[in-house]
Amino acid sequence: MDQAPPDKSSEKIRVIAADDGGVRLDRWLRRHFPDTTQGQLQKLLRTGQIRLDGKRVDANARLEAGQTLRLPPQLLFATPKPAGFGAQAMRHADNLKQLVIFEDADVIVLNKPAGLAVQGGTGLKENLDDSLMALSRDGQTRPKLVHRLDRDTSGVLLIARTDFAATRLAAAFRSRDTRKIYWAVTVGVPKPQHGEIDAPLIKVGETMRVAEAKNDEAKRALTRYEVLEHARKEAALVALQPVTGRTHQLRVHLAHLATPILGDRLYGGAAPESWPAAELGSGLHLHARRLIIPHPRKGMLDIAAPLPPPLQQTFRWFGFDASAADAAFSD
Repeated sequence: MDQAPPDKSSEKIRVIAADDGGVRLDRWLRRHFPDTTQGQLQKLLRTGQIRLDGKRVDANARLEAGQTLRLPPQLLFATPKPAGFGAQAMRHADNLKQLVIFEDADVIVLNKPAGLAVQGGTGLKENLDDSLMALSRDGQTRPKLVHRLDRDTSGVLLIARTDFAATRLAAAFRSRDTRKIYWAVTVGVPKPQHGEIDAPLIKVGETMRVAEAKNDEAKRALTRYEVLEHARKEAALVALQPVTGRTHQLRVHLAHLATPILGDRLYGGAAPESWPAAELGSGLHLHARRLIIPHPRKGMLDIAAPLPPPLQQTFRWFGFDASAADAAFSD
């Protein structure tokens, strides 16, 4: 006997779980309904079709455990978009899983290759965010991004398995209760060889620039740096610790010192003609080497990502010693 279709009108209430206490409403909605655009969510909130404890609510409202959300049928029963598997190297789930360098019940850590976009954008057909269901343990709970890396930057990328973990990790990033350490190979040697770059940044077209004069639109950007090794006066291996997290911050700050990152096409990192191109690795020589952050439940995560092959090649040519470089910022 044919069954009657489900009564969608009765399936509109969601109770906020304990693990979701403190999460912003818009973030909760994006996690649970990733195929709905931000514009669609804003319209549903503006027209009162999404209500919290029976009341209209703004997108930035903080949720509390036990509250009830009334959700409209068009949100609950939207047709999901087909899942992709990221850039060409990510065509199959097994390839994506090979990037995992640490995982447990709460977190996944990838060693992201350069060239793989973390999220979609103009002109990008494929990205890592669209592939995250491949890392789901139960096939239903979609892992969540909690921070980003530029498309051309390789290294440590942290992903939360659960909403609880995403909330805790996002809070740690917001409070700067983390240490992120990058390695870069620079064209030239920064002077002095250690210190801080405190230079505000402003967007100009598609790039960022140091704001030379006082500008209300500029945002403070602070980077600690330390030269670990150098090859004569031609190149250096530099450790970087961003205190703030502005777009392209490390790239712009090193260019500001007149020592741009090797391979940085936006900020002047072309190799001198005297360097043998065939002996050097290709691409942007910026690697998110290490991330230290409180674990969502207890203790600390301290994860280091091995160098990708292009940087290994460049290290060999300059004679840089990766094994001795992790002592930077040990204070």
